[in-house]
Amino acid sequence: MVARENSKLAIVGAGSVGTSIAYAALIRGSARHIALYDINEEKVNAEVLDLAHGSQFTGTADIEGGADLTVIEGAHIVVITAGAKQKPGQTRIDLAAANVEMLRSLMPQLMEHAPNAIYILVTNPCDVLTVAAQQISGLPAQRVFSSGTVLDTSRLRWLLAKRVGVSRQSVHAHIIGEHGDTEFPLWSNASIGLTPITDWGEPGERFTINELDRIAAEVRNAAYRVIEGKGATNYAIGLAAARIIEAILDDEHAVLPVSTVLTDFKGVSGVALSVPCIVSGSGAAPVASTPFSDAELAQFRASAEALRATQNSLGL
Repeated sequence: MVARENSKLAIVGAGSVGTSIAYAALIRGSARHIALYDINEEKVNAEVLDLAHGSQFTGTADIEGGADLTVIEGAHIVVITAGAKQKPGQTRIDLAAANVEMLRSLMPQLMEHAPNAIYILVTNPCDVLTVAAQQISGLPAQRVFSSGTVLDTSRLRWLLAKRVGVSRQSVHAHIIGEHGDTEFPLWSNASIGLTPITDWGEPGERFTINELDRIAAEVRNAAYRVIEGKGATNYAIGLAAARIIEAILDDEHAVLPVSTVLTDFKGVSGVALSVPCIVSGSGAAPVASTPFSDAELAQFRASAEALRATQNSLGL
Protein backbone atom coordinates (compact mmCIF):
# COMPACT_ATOMS: atom_id res chain seq x y z
CA MET A 1 0.00 0.00 0.00
CA VAL A 2 1.21 3.52 -0.79
CA ALA A 3 0.22 6.95 0.45
CA ARG A 4 -2.98 8.26 -1.12
CA GLU A 5 -2.49 11.58 -2.92
CA ASN A 6 -6.17 12.43 -3.47
CA SER A 7 -7.39 11.16 -0.12
CA LYS A 8 -10.92 11.49 1.21
CA LEU A 9 -11.87 11.44 4.87
CA ALA A 10 -15.53 11.10 5.89
CA ILE A 11 -16.66 11.91 9.42
CA VAL A 12 -20.05 10.66 10.61
CA GLY A 13 -21.51 12.92 13.28
CA ALA A 14 -21.28 16.70 13.51
CA GLY A 15 -21.25 16.93 17.28
CA SER A 16 -18.37 18.26 19.36
CA VAL A 17 -16.12 15.28 18.64
CA GLY A 18 -16.86 14.99 14.92
CA THR A 19 -16.34 18.69 14.30
CA SER A 20 -13.15 18.70 16.37
CA ILE A 21 -11.78 15.86 14.21
CA ALA A 22 -12.75 17.80 11.08
CA TYR A 23 -11.09 20.95 12.45
CA ALA A 24 -7.89 19.11 13.43
CA ALA A 25 -7.72 17.29 10.09
CA LEU A 26 -8.29 20.52 8.18
CA ILE A 27 -5.59 22.42 10.05
CA ARG A 28 -3.07 19.55 9.89
CA GLY A 29 -3.81 18.72 6.26
CA SER A 30 -4.55 15.14 7.26
CA ALA A 31 -6.60 14.48 4.10
CA ARG A 32 -7.09 16.27 0.77
CA HIS A 33 -10.90 16.11 1.00
CA ILE A 34 -12.97 16.10 4.18
CA ALA A 35 -16.69 15.27 4.26
CA LEU A 36 -18.88 15.77 7.34
CA TYR A 37 -22.20 13.92 7.59
CA ASP A 38 -25.01 14.26 10.14
CA ILE A 39 -28.76 13.66 10.13
CA ASN A 40 -29.24 17.19 11.51
CA GLU A 41 -29.06 19.10 8.22
CA GLU A 42 -29.10 22.59 9.68
CA LYS A 43 -26.34 21.77 12.16
CA VAL A 44 -24.03 19.99 9.71
CA ASN A 45 -24.42 22.68 7.07
CA ALA A 46 -23.56 25.38 9.60
CA GLU A 47 -20.51 23.47 10.83
CA VAL A 48 -19.23 22.92 7.28
CA LEU A 49 -19.77 26.58 6.43
CA ASP A 50 -17.88 27.70 9.53
CA LEU A 51 -14.95 25.40 8.74
CA ALA A 52 -14.93 26.31 5.04
CA HIS A 53 -14.76 30.02 5.87
CA GLY A 54 -11.34 29.43 7.45
CA SER A 55 -9.99 27.07 4.80
CA GLN A 56 -7.92 29.84 3.18
CA PHE A 57 -5.57 29.54 6.13
CA THR A 58 -5.21 25.74 6.21
CA GLY A 59 -3.52 24.72 2.97
CA THR A 60 -5.05 22.70 0.14
CA ALA A 61 -7.60 20.60 2.04
CA ASP A 62 -11.27 21.28 1.34
CA ILE A 63 -14.42 20.44 3.27
CA GLU A 64 -17.99 19.61 2.30
CA GLY A 65 -20.91 18.00 4.07
CA GLY A 66 -24.60 17.50 4.49
CA ALA A 67 -27.42 15.26 5.65
CA ASP A 68 -27.31 12.95 2.62
CA LEU A 69 -25.01 9.93 2.87
CA THR A 70 -23.86 10.40 -0.70
CA VAL A 71 -21.47 13.00 0.73
CA ILE A 72 -19.23 10.16 2.02
CA GLU A 73 -19.11 8.45 -1.39
CA GLY A 74 -15.71 6.93 -2.14
CA ALA A 75 -14.12 7.81 1.20
CA HIS A 76 -10.81 6.13 2.03
CA ILE A 77 -11.48 6.49 5.76
CA VAL A 78 -14.81 6.75 7.59
CA VAL A 79 -14.62 7.95 11.19
CA ILE A 80 -17.76 7.26 13.22
CA THR A 81 -18.48 9.69 16.04
CA ALA A 82 -22.30 9.52 16.02
CA GLY A 83 -24.11 8.12 19.02
CA ALA A 84 -25.46 8.87 22.45
CA LYS A 85 -23.36 11.33 24.43
CA GLN A 86 -21.57 10.33 27.62
CA LYS A 87 -23.04 12.17 30.60
CA PRO A 88 -21.30 13.18 33.84
CA GLY A 89 -20.95 10.13 36.10
CA GLN A 90 -21.82 7.72 33.28
CA THR A 91 -19.29 5.08 32.26
CA ARG A 92 -18.51 4.30 28.63
CA ILE A 93 -20.04 0.86 29.05
CA ASP A 94 -23.38 2.41 30.07
CA LEU A 95 -23.63 3.74 26.53
CA ALA A 96 -23.18 0.36 24.90
CA ALA A 97 -26.70 -0.88 24.18
CA ALA A 98 -28.00 2.29 22.52
CA ASN A 99 -24.92 2.76 20.39
CA VAL A 100 -24.76 -0.86 19.23
CA GLU A 101 -28.34 -0.53 17.99
CA MET A 102 -27.37 2.66 16.18
CA LEU A 103 -24.57 0.78 14.42
CA ARG A 104 -26.89 -2.02 13.29
CA SER A 105 -28.73 0.43 11.06
CA LEU A 106 -25.82 2.75 10.24
CA MET A 107 -23.03 0.36 9.16
CA PRO A 108 -24.84 -1.18 6.15
CA GLN A 109 -25.64 2.30 4.84
CA LEU A 110 -22.04 3.44 5.23
CA MET A 111 -20.75 0.31 3.52
CA GLU A 112 -23.00 1.00 0.55
CA HIS A 113 -21.34 4.37 -0.08
CA ALA A 114 -17.78 3.61 1.07
CA PRO A 115 -17.25 -0.13 0.57
CA ASN A 116 -13.46 0.10 0.36
CA ALA A 117 -12.93 2.38 3.35
CA ILE A 118 -11.11 1.74 6.59
CA TYR A 119 -13.56 2.37 9.45
CA ILE A 120 -12.48 4.02 12.70
CA LEU A 121 -14.82 3.99 15.70
CA VAL A 122 -14.58 6.94 18.07
CA THR A 123 -18.08 6.64 19.56
CA ASN A 124 -17.97 5.10 23.03
CA PRO A 125 -17.72 2.45 24.28
CA CYS A 126 -15.38 2.20 21.32
CA ASP A 127 -14.04 -1.29 22.06
CA VAL A 128 -17.48 -2.91 22.20
CA LEU A 129 -18.62 -0.93 19.16
CA THR A 130 -15.57 -2.11 17.22
CA VAL A 131 -16.66 -5.72 17.74
CA ALA A 132 -20.22 -4.82 16.71
CA ALA A 133 -19.08 -2.91 13.61
CA GLN A 134 -16.78 -5.71 12.51
CA GLN A 135 -19.53 -8.31 12.95
CA ILE A 136 -22.15 -6.20 11.17
CA SER A 137 -19.88 -5.23 8.27
CA GLY A 138 -18.10 -8.55 7.83
CA LEU A 139 -14.91 -6.62 7.06
CA PRO A 140 -11.49 -7.93 8.09
CA ALA A 141 -10.55 -6.88 11.60
CA GLN A 142 -7.66 -4.76 10.34
CA ARG A 143 -10.13 -2.49 8.49
CA VAL A 144 -12.45 -1.87 11.45
CA PHE A 145 -10.84 -0.51 14.59
CA SER A 146 -11.23 2.22 17.14
CA SER A 147 -9.11 5.13 18.31
CA GLY A 148 -8.58 3.00 21.41
CA THR A 149 -6.03 4.29 23.89
CA VAL A 150 -4.14 6.62 21.55
CA LEU A 151 -5.56 9.55 23.52
CA ASP A 152 -5.04 7.83 26.89
CA THR A 153 -1.41 7.22 25.94
CA SER A 154 -1.04 10.90 25.07
CA ARG A 155 -2.48 11.82 28.47
CA LEU A 156 0.00 9.47 30.16
CA ARG A 157 3.01 10.85 28.30
CA TRP A 158 1.95 14.43 29.06
CA LEU A 159 1.77 13.70 32.78
CA LEU A 160 5.11 11.89 32.83
CA ALA A 161 6.85 14.58 30.77
CA LYS A 162 5.45 17.29 33.03
CA ARG A 163 6.66 15.43 36.12
CA VAL A 164 10.29 15.05 34.96
CA GLY A 165 10.65 18.13 32.74
CA VAL A 166 11.34 16.53 29.36
CA SER A 167 9.57 16.72 26.02
CA ARG A 168 6.54 14.50 25.50
CA GLN A 169 8.27 12.98 22.48
CA SER A 170 11.03 11.67 24.76
CA VAL A 171 8.57 9.66 26.87
CA HIS A 172 7.94 6.10 25.66
CA ALA A 173 4.99 4.59 27.48
CA HIS A 174 1.68 3.06 26.43
CA ILE A 175 -1.77 2.65 27.91
CA ILE A 176 -3.36 -0.58 26.69
CA GLY A 177 -6.51 -2.66 27.23
CA GLU A 178 -10.00 -1.23 27.37
CA HIS A 179 -10.47 2.44 26.55
CA GLY A 180 -12.04 2.83 29.95
CA ASP A 181 -11.97 1.71 33.55
CA THR A 182 -9.77 -1.40 33.11
CA GLU A 183 -7.06 0.22 30.99
CA PHE A 184 -3.51 0.20 32.37
CA PRO A 185 0.06 1.30 31.49
CA LEU A 186 2.75 -1.12 30.32
CA TRP A 187 5.16 0.09 32.99
CA SER A 188 7.53 -2.84 32.42
CA ASN A 189 8.51 -1.35 29.06
CA ALA A 190 8.10 2.36 29.81
CA SER A 191 11.13 4.61 29.47
CA ILE A 192 12.27 8.18 29.21
CA GLY A 193 14.77 8.23 26.40
CA LEU A 194 16.51 4.89 26.92
CA THR A 195 16.19 4.95 30.71
CA PRO A 196 13.58 2.66 32.34
CA ILE A 197 10.86 4.75 33.95
CA THR A 198 11.74 3.75 37.54
CA ASP A 199 15.45 4.52 37.04
CA TRP A 200 15.00 8.07 35.80
CA GLY A 201 16.45 10.83 37.96
CA GLU A 202 18.59 11.02 41.05
CA PRO A 203 17.92 8.75 44.06
CA GLY A 204 15.12 10.28 46.09
CA GLU A 205 13.59 11.90 42.99
CA ARG A 206 12.63 8.72 41.16
CA PHE A 207 9.13 7.46 40.52
CA THR A 208 7.75 5.22 43.22
CA ILE A 209 5.20 2.47 42.57
CA ASN A 210 2.59 4.51 44.46
CA GLU A 211 3.25 7.56 42.30
CA LEU A 212 2.98 5.53 39.11
CA ASP A 213 -0.30 4.06 40.35
CA ARG A 214 -1.59 7.58 41.03
CA ILE A 215 -0.60 8.73 37.53
CA ALA A 216 -2.32 5.71 35.97
CA ALA A 217 -5.49 6.50 37.94
CA GLU A 218 -5.34 10.13 36.81
CA VAL A 219 -5.19 8.97 33.19
CA ARG A 220 -8.15 6.60 33.68
CA ASN A 221 -10.24 9.36 35.23
CA ALA A 222 -9.18 12.18 32.91
CA ALA A 223 -12.24 11.97 30.65
CA TYR A 224 -14.62 12.06 33.62
CA ARG A 225 -12.89 15.17 34.93
CA VAL A 226 -13.16 16.96 31.57
CA ILE A 227 -16.78 15.90 31.08
CA GLU A 228 -17.69 17.13 34.56
CA GLY A 229 -16.20 20.53 33.82
CA LYS A 230 -17.27 21.18 30.20
CA GLY A 231 -19.68 18.42 29.20
CA ALA A 232 -17.53 16.58 26.65
CA THR A 233 -13.99 15.75 25.62
CA ASN A 234 -13.36 16.91 22.08
CA TYR A 235 -10.12 18.78 21.28
CA ALA A 236 -7.66 16.05 22.32
CA ILE A 237 -9.61 13.23 20.66
CA GLY A 238 -9.81 15.39 17.54
CA LEU A 239 -6.03 15.59 17.42
CA ALA A 240 -5.59 11.91 18.29
CA ALA A 241 -7.96 10.87 15.50
CA ALA A 242 -6.14 13.12 13.02
CA ARG A 243 -2.88 11.39 13.94
CA ILE A 244 -4.40 7.96 13.23
CA ILE A 245 -5.87 9.20 9.94
CA GLU A 246 -2.45 10.45 8.81
CA ALA A 247 -0.81 7.13 9.67
CA ILE A 248 -3.31 5.40 7.36
CA LEU A 249 -3.41 7.83 4.46
CA ASP A 250 0.37 8.31 4.44
CA ASP A 251 0.92 4.53 4.80
CA GLU A 252 3.28 5.26 7.70
CA HIS A 253 3.43 1.86 9.39
CA ALA A 254 3.36 3.80 12.65
CA VAL A 255 2.99 1.93 15.94
CA LEU A 256 -0.09 3.25 17.76
CA PRO A 257 -2.27 1.68 20.48
CA VAL A 258 -5.54 1.37 18.56
CA SER A 259 -8.22 -1.20 19.34
CA THR A 260 -9.07 -3.96 16.87
CA VAL A 261 -10.75 -7.34 17.27
CA LEU A 262 -8.01 -9.69 18.46
CA THR A 263 -7.25 -13.24 17.39
CA ASP A 264 -5.06 -15.17 19.83
CA PHE A 265 -3.16 -12.12 21.04
CA LYS A 266 -1.59 -13.28 24.31
CA GLY A 267 -4.35 -15.90 24.38
CA VAL A 268 -7.16 -13.36 23.88
CA SER A 269 -9.61 -13.64 20.98
CA GLY A 270 -12.96 -12.18 20.00
CA VAL A 271 -12.73 -8.90 21.87
CA ALA A 272 -11.34 -5.52 20.80
CA LEU A 273 -8.64 -4.14 23.06
CA SER A 274 -5.93 -1.58 22.50
CA VAL A 275 -2.46 -2.97 21.95
CA PRO A 276 0.44 -1.52 19.98
CA CYS A 277 -0.53 -1.93 16.32
CA ILE A 278 1.18 -1.18 13.02
CA VAL A 279 -1.12 1.39 11.41
CA SER A 280 -0.76 1.76 7.66
CA GLY A 281 -2.73 2.05 4.44
CA SER A 282 -3.92 -1.50 5.01
CA GLY A 283 -5.38 -0.76 8.44
CA ALA A 284 -4.21 -1.88 11.88
CA ALA A 285 -2.23 -5.04 12.69
CA PRO A 286 -1.40 -5.91 16.33
CA VAL A 287 2.29 -6.28 17.19
CA ALA A 288 2.34 -9.85 18.51
CA SER A 289 5.85 -9.51 19.95
CA THR A 290 4.82 -6.81 22.47
CA PRO A 291 6.32 -7.91 25.81
CA PHE A 292 4.22 -8.07 28.98
CA SER A 293 5.17 -8.80 32.56
CA ASP A 294 3.19 -11.56 34.26
CA ALA A 295 1.20 -8.97 36.22
CA GLU A 296 0.43 -6.99 33.08
CA LEU A 297 -0.68 -10.10 31.25
CA ALA A 298 -3.12 -10.82 34.09
CA GLN A 299 -4.43 -7.23 33.87
CA PHE A 300 -4.81 -7.55 30.11
CA ARG A 301 -6.82 -10.74 30.38
CA ALA A 302 -8.98 -9.21 33.12
CA SER A 303 -9.69 -6.24 30.84
CA ALA A 304 -10.66 -8.68 28.08
CA GLU A 305 -13.04 -10.57 30.34
CA ALA A 306 -14.71 -7.34 31.50
CA LEU A 307 -15.41 -6.40 27.89
CA ARG A 308 -16.46 -9.92 26.99
CA ALA A 309 -19.10 -9.82 29.71
CA THR A 310 -20.52 -6.61 28.23
CA GLN A 311 -20.45 -8.09 24.71
CA ASN A 312 -22.27 -11.21 25.90
CA SER A 313 -24.97 -9.10 27.53
CA LEU A 314 -25.50 -7.39 24.16
CA GLY A 315 -25.53 -10.59 22.16
CA LEU A 316 -22.20 -9.89 20.44
